[in-house]
Amino acid sequence: MEVERSTPANGTRTETGRVRTNDVDTYYVRRGDGPPVVFVHGMATSTAQWDAQMDALSEYTTIAYDVRGHGRTGGSDRKSYDVELYASDLDALLTALDVERPLLCGLSMGGCIAQVYAARQPENVTGLVLADTFSADELSFGARLVFANLRLLGRLDGVVRYTTLNRLQTWVGNRLAPGVAGDGTAIQRVMETGPRIPHAEFVKIADSVAAFPDSDFDVAGITAPTLVLYGEHNPDVLVEMHERLAARLTNADVDVRVVPAAGHASNVDNPAFFTDAVRRFARRVFEPND
Repeated sequence: MEVERSTPANGTRTETGRVRTNDVDTYYVRRGDGPPVVFVHGMATSTAQWDAQMDALSEYTTIAYDVRGHGRTGGSDRKSYDVELYASDLDALLTALDVERPLLCGLSMGGCIAQVYAARQPENVTGLVLADTFSADELSFGARLVFANLRLLGRLDGVVRYTTLNRLQTWVGNRLAPGVAGDGTAIQRVMETGPRIPHAEFVKIADSVAAFPDSDFDVAGITAPTLVLYGEHNPDVLVEMHERLAARLTNADVDVRVVPAAGHASNVDNPAFFTDAVRRFARRVFEPND
């Protein structure tokens, strides 16, 4: 386990390091003091996706990490990945960092990981924030096109860098449906922060996310209080998946909020609203009798 600690000018204690999680050394950032809030980023991003939330939520111990294949964690020799493996990595990370009963907050791919962890380890989750995400479910024709496109992007990355592909998709999306791509400049900056994802890793990551809806995971296994957030400018096919996810959380106390002026990366598109929603939810689950 590698650890570096610092106290920047704002006085918030910051720790970075790497811990062994299965067969990779996972990079993490931990800040502040208080009840633990753990952030899980979306596909092709990194801990940088959560900078605004970690800066603002100084009353909590906030932790973000680079998921296997991403950022400073990097890849492995495994031929394929799946969300169950990512959730196992998260379990190993929390154990190594001695984090108990956190509030888990995951966006898109990160929301899939958070769901699986919460269902597999219900006794170790205080609350769950699922943002701009989806679950294992029967898919509409439009949804199947979304995930087929994701697999295609994985292969095209071998020809055109994924950050360039994202820039192109953002440009096209905002012309077909203004606002759907959110704050494209900010999202692009997050994607370009840190080490580039090698092509072989990008393919494994894209395939793992695209395969999750067809897995046998049952979201009804989640029992922790759950906040579902999604951006108001998400395309209809994604909104349908977000709403179906919320409806199928039958064994959890569920609240659903739409993030205004936001697309698929709602925490980046409207960080003030998103962070306030997470803070209010954290107060509710960590201080239920106040």
